[in-house]
Amino acid sequence: MTPDPLSIIAALGLTPHPEGGHFRETFRGETLPFERPGRGSRSSSTAIYFLLASGEFSAFHQVASDEGWHHYLGGTLEIVTIGQQGELERVRLGKDLVSGERPQHIVRAGLWQAARPLGSEAVLCGCTVAPGFDFADFRMPPQADLLALYPEHAALITSLTR
Repeated sequence: MTPDPLSIIAALGLTPHPEGGHFRETFRGETLPFERPGRGSRSSSTAIYFLLASGEFSAFHQVASDEGWHHYLGGTLEIVTIGQQGELERVRLGKDLVSGERPQHIVRAGLWQAARPLGSEAVLCGCTVAPGFDFADFRMPPQADLLALYPEHAALITSLTR
């Protein structure tokens, strides 16, 4: 049985995340020059704890680096991505490997991503980003902007944006 979300937040020192849920950065690698135009220097990688309680979601957002999700504790997490041409992928992160859940998933740089628990349990994950996460590389557009880009996914976008 998963501890309640408030216990996890207190035990790990988590704070609210702008996209939803709670987080705490646990690692930031050394700063290195980065060769993509306009990005400047970035940490080699970063890692966070990320908690979503039942009924919470990580709103659709985009990160300019690859992001690895790792399941630690709790129920199943659905990760949803939308590619630039509107291609949709749903992955279940969790511990029931026989039913197709996986303990790890990589979201490629530039994909629109959102996540939500599929059951009544909170989900504690870790996210590792390389090159490291920087809010300068983070986009979380208004719902209307994503609906204009991907009207074929209107119901999903509406449920996973603010």
